Amino acid sequence: MNQTPSLRDDISAPILIARHLSKRVPGPEGELTLLDGIDMTVMSGESVAITGPSGSGKSTLLGLLAGLDVPSGGDVLLAGGAFSQLDEDARAVKRGEYCAFVFQSFHLVADLNVLENVMLPLEIQRRGNAGEVARQWLDRVGLAHRLKHFPTTLSGGEQQRVALARAFAVQPALLFADEPTGSLDHANGERISSLLFDLNREAGTALVLVTHDNALAARCHRQLRLDDGRL
Repeated sequence: MNQTPSLRDDISAPILIARHLSKRVPGPEGELTLLDGIDMTVMSGESVAITGPSGSGKSTLLGLLAGLDVPSGGDVLLAGGAFSQLDEDARAVKRGEYCAFVFQSFHLVADLNVLENVMLPLEIQRRGNAGEVARQWLDRVGLAHRLKHFPTTLSGGEQQRVALARAFAVQPALLFADEPTGSLDHANGERISSLLFDLNREAGTALVLVTHDNALAARCHRQLRLDDGRL
């Protein structure tokens, strides 16, 4: 199956640009700066790790890059167009068109089986072949035998593989991953890490991941370290 949209034909094109991003929030002793002056560019097809100690602003930055929150200053461009300056509904539409997510806590829908979980975003996109595509991706992650199982009957590693199949099934230009191996044991973490980069390479999807795992970060093309809200 062809999983490579025309947007990714030019590997040299930026898929994501952050310019002078800052995030400030009210605090008990005045305004608190979470991020300050962040500039970064992610090229189509590349993988970028965001690392740093707890409290350095990694998840805050990921939320801004993904349009889940809005910056106090600066802006984010997605696929060459405005993103952070759009209203919430417009950001959601654009995010759905270009992006997918993998989280530490999987975020599977408990009352949907494995096949239905992977089909869900495809059905939201009104894809007529949602079932076929979902089956192909579940086979790709080694779960073709678990289609009718529900999330609570799966191991953590299996649930994360379902989450990866769901993310890549929509053919995203950009995948955001927040501690994708953080809740897994070493063996499952290694398996998910290898699968994540295999799919990144094969599908041409750009990858931005937040992680404390140095081995996972080292597999990315680039590592960006946050300290005290600064890159």
